[in-house]
Amino acid sequence: MKNFFKLVTANVVAILIIFALFILGFFFFVVLSTFSSNEKVSLKDNSILTINLKDGVMESSSEASISLFNIGEEMPTKYLDILRAIEYAKTDDHIKGISIETDDANAGITQIDDIRAALEDFKKSGKFIYAYGNTMSQSAYYLASVADKSFLHPAGGIELKGLASEVIYFKDFLDKIGIGVDVIRHGKYKSAVEPFLTDKISEENKEQLSFMLNDIWGNVSKKIETSRNIDSISFKNIVDSLNGIIPELALKGKLIDQLLQKSEYNDLLKEKIKVDSKENLNTISLQKYITAVDLDAKGDKNSQIAILNASGEIFSGKGNDGIYSENFIHEIKKLKNNDKIKAVVLRVNSPGGSANASDEILFELKELQKEKPLIVSMGDYAASGGYYISMAGQKIFSEPNTLTGSIGVFGIVPNAKNLATRNKLRSDVVATNENSNMLSAIQGMTPGTREIMQKSIEQTYKRFVHFVSENRNKSFEQVDEIGGGHVWSGQRAKSLGLVDELGSLNDAIKFAAKEAKLKDYSVKSYPKDKTPLESFFESFNNDDLATKAIERKFGKENSQLLESLLNPNRKGTQMMMPYQLSLDF
Repeated sequence: MKNFFKLVTANVVAILIIFALFILGFFFFVVLSTFSSNEKVSLKDNSILTINLKDGVMESSSEASISLFNIGEEMPTKYLDILRAIEYAKTDDHIKGISIETDDANAGITQIDDIRAALEDFKKSGKFIYAYGNTMSQSAYYLASVADKSFLHPAGGIELKGLASEVIYFKDFLDKIGIGVDVIRHGKYKSAVEPFLTDKISEENKEQLSFMLNDIWGNVSKKIETSRNIDSISFKNIVDSLNGIIPELALKGKLIDQLLQKSEYNDLLKEKIKVDSKENLNTISLQKYITAVDLDAKGDKNSQIAILNASGEIFSGKGNDGIYSENFIHEIKKLKNNDKIKAVVLRVNSPGGSANASDEILFELKELQKEKPLIVSMGDYAASGGYYISMAGQKIFSEPNTLTGSIGVFGIVPNAKNLATRNKLRSDVVATNENSNMLSAIQGMTPGTREIMQKSIEQTYKRFVHFVSENRNKSFEQVDEIGGGHVWSGQRAKSLGLVDELGSLNDAIKFAAKEAKLKDYSVKSYPKDKTPLESFFESFNNDDLATKAIERKFGKENSQLLESLLNPNRKGTQMMMPYQLSLDF
């Protein structure tokens, strides 16, 4: 028996030692990461700034997390930092030009739009922009097409194919396994719930997707055609024929200027900045350049314009993986009470979420707007609840390719009624009132529950339309006509009067400064940046480990579909755009 206890004790001690070593190792990594992030990078004369977005772009540092699954990986770069770095490089004597070197641009379409615009502005300095790729994704080529000259590997290719949207329908699958879904909605275009109701796309949803895809692709095509000096008919033929995939056809179609090996491209860069072929080429990555230069050096620190990032799905309560009402309202109040902040730009990149949480946030934003100018800048998404909270803005800027609108409301309640019947499972209910068992997993939703929930949905929709009517100076009927859950591109939203201007985040910042009567000001993002340690521990709180494990098992898109059904934070009436929408860009 003594030997047994000795063996158990030894194993327990061994496990504790291993665990302790792991914790110490991780803390060493965090400390090392912190020091390396603060390490001053040397910026040499006659350098070329290289841009590679394969590691991603984030609106706010709150989107990044350090977990067991990504220790040692590069973190996404903040979108505003990229824009400011390109602007800084325009007048930086160390930087002679920019080289875009990426096979994939892991960024949203409006982010790429703004980065392209910043690069167009950079060219006014007289400095050059070249681009090189091996096998370019469509998004990477869209970014690279802004360059003075573009180069491709002789065995490479360009995935230029146009836009498609795939909507996955799982009604038949749920019927097969015996899961039923009760849906209550307002708006025939509220297609977020369509995959639970039917096994094929509706005409209404097909119509709105067609509008969106053609609007967005029209904008993208025009910019590529202009940058590459290709006529629209030729460009359409190139895309339809997938000619970009064949290097020689890409060259013949003027998608690129030359086929080169990477070492030959580097020699070309040396020649461009007059460096001997035997000497080293001085390059600095965008991420290191942001560290090397002080982007915050300019501007009055006592006159700030705050960028309040509203990124992700909207939930009630507290959390980290989205816009949680309690956390977000806390940030709003801090900005309201900070005398150094003279104006606020609300940067919305959200498909919506909880109606209750959206309403709470809207109220506090309107209170903030009474004290300071509040301007809205829309990113990739500002739909449904994301559009709802935008109604606090005194002026709304949208990108042409923003997905916005989706003025509609729905509720969704899954049940296992059919599954229970198939497996001879039944239940009896003893209750004090007619609808006490209103949402039974076995018996489904009671008739009285459906009736009252439909009334609740209608009431919430009317409240939604009221705030849109108030902000957009339209009648209820005018808003209802373009509402009904319809998702619009920013370009079309402007023509419908749902937004004020087509413009970037920088445009919104400049307008906010004008409204606050500021000539000298600084710009700061909120919520504040997290330390590596904070990000790591938050990854446990927001079930990052479980999410990553599911993604690795089923793939990212399938895990999102599972999460849409199982997420315990998605409760009550929802203001959401179609989260089953997968835009293949």
